[in-house]
Amino acid sequence: MARIWSITWHTFKEAARDRVLYNLIVFALLMIGASILFGQISVGIEGIILVDLGLSSIAVFGVLMAILIGIGLVSKEIERRTIFNVLSKPVHRFEFILGKYFGLLLTLFVNTGVMAAGFYVALFYQKRSLGPEDLLPLGAIYFILLQFALVVAWALFFSCLSTPVLSAVFTFSIYVAGHFLGDLRFFGQETHSRLVSGVTTLLYYLLPNFADFDVITRTAHGEKISGVLFTANSLYALLYVTVLISAAVLVFEEKEFR
Repeated sequence: MARIWSITWHTFKEAARDRVLYNLIVFALLMIGASILFGQISVGIEGIILVDLGLSSIAVFGVLMAILIGIGLVSKEIERRTIFNVLSKPVHRFEFILGKYFGLLLTLFVNTGVMAAGFYVALFYQKRSLGPEDLLPLGAIYFILLQFALVVAWALFFSCLSTPVLSAVFTFSIYVAGHFLGDLRFFGQETHSRLVSGVTTLLYYLLPNFADFDVITRTAHGEKISGVLFTANSLYALLYVTVLISAAVLVFEEKEFR
């Protein structure tokens, strides 16, 4: 655990020095601030607009951070030849992968906290007060963090397999496809082709269903999220990440460095 934490902390510090990270945070905060102006244009639904756009900004920019930084977690170490220094020490390869994963996850959690703080500042500015109902967006933010955990796991897995560019393309494609798995499966069934239907059904069960984590619109309209959904999504994310990180470890264990 000490070795994993050491890699986690160094990964966090390295990611925190990335200028792209700060640029994305600034853009996210600007979008949250702009949602106040959009809300003023729409009379009567100012709060809905602010919550919807604010949480969407956190989700979109957070995913960009996860992809842009996650794709280089392993490949950068290989390119810089620092991987030899790390693995020459008493560090197992699975500890290196876990440390990298938790390091980026910690980075995203901290950045999400900053963006969430900016969101609540904007909400307070608009309403001039905060009540118990304003805690509802925290549930949506929790689901957004679960999405980040899945995206980081995919980015790390592809980083062990391919180049940063291809890793970014693959990870982003899976993120987009994960929001339309239901439509994709329905399309396969409507084609009346066994092959197409079988492929779309396979993708439906293999790819992460990000649509189940998207509760932003429901939260914006004041709908409470059930405890069953919290439990189901948490267990789903935990199981999926465990399998994916295990696959990344297996790939990394067989990888040869020259």
